[in-house]
Amino acid sequence: MPSRPLPELPGVEHRWVDAGGVKLHVAEAGAGDPVVCVHGWPQNWWEWRGIIPGLAERYRVICPDLRGFGWSETPRSGYEKSQFAADIAALLDALNLRDVRLIAHDWGGVAGFILCLERPDLVKQYLALNTAHPWPRLEGRRLPDMRRFWYQWVISAPVLGQVAVRQLARLPAERSYLISGSSSAWDEQDTRVFLGQFAERRRAWASVQTYRTFVTRELAELVRGRYRDKRLHAQTLWLHGTDDPVIRPFMLEGTEPYADDLTVELVDGVGHFIADERPKLVLERALSFFAAPSA
Repeated sequence: MPSRPLPELPGVEHRWVDAGGVKLHVAEAGAGDPVVCVHGWPQNWWEWRGIIPGLAERYRVICPDLRGFGWSETPRSGYEKSQFAADIAALLDALNLRDVRLIAHDWGGVAGFILCLERPDLVKQYLALNTAHPWPRLEGRRLPDMRRFWYQWVISAPVLGQVAVRQLARLPAERSYLISGSSSAWDEQDTRVFLGQFAERRRAWASVQTYRTFVTRELAELVRGRYRDKRLHAQTLWLHGTDDPVIRPFMLEGTEPYADDLTVELVDGVGHFIADERPKLVLERALSFFAAPSA
């Protein structure tokens, strides 16, 4: 049983699925071809509250919580983005699903790219939202922007990181813009659903590990070319809010040698949490993109 009450959304049902040894909470709605939605930090399945009803009119919508987040299990290890991808792959295998349509954001978006690379049989179309890609390069012009990632070092720090994340559970709703970047992105319920999870010590630990594995290991592996021998075959649309304070539009460059069919659409006046700020736009793009024949 969940230690916190699940927020209610009409038409959504909940279950827990054993995905390769970790039990993932899954919110589901609708029927038809599957669309899988993978959240980022500091969120959970509730990130998709604004698009689930519209998607569920045409598709079976499957919204898992990543390990350590929401209402999924919180193992002590396994917070590499490649493991997030492996968890989603195990979930799809457990549900006997192939050729799904995928929507993913932030860390979920990175895991989404990796899932497409490692298991091309699982994803046929990918809608990426304000995320990074797995082929980064260190260039001189990018170095000044590294300061934008200061919060990652804070969260990943021993002791300090867990203290900082747990403090988010006490953040007043009227100050949620400090995280979301927009005064209209989250209301009081949203703030509590997203940040309230970090009152649980083990979920705060999961956030620390999500960032610590990246800054201490994964980033160097990516820069060295861990995925440069992989090709993105899934037809991909990448929506990116230009007001994202961390992932600047030029950071999306560098995918061309590795993708068969990837289109970037920059959305002016929108920040990092695009599905929260502009759910109607994301829903419209998802429906039109998924309705188009895949390459």
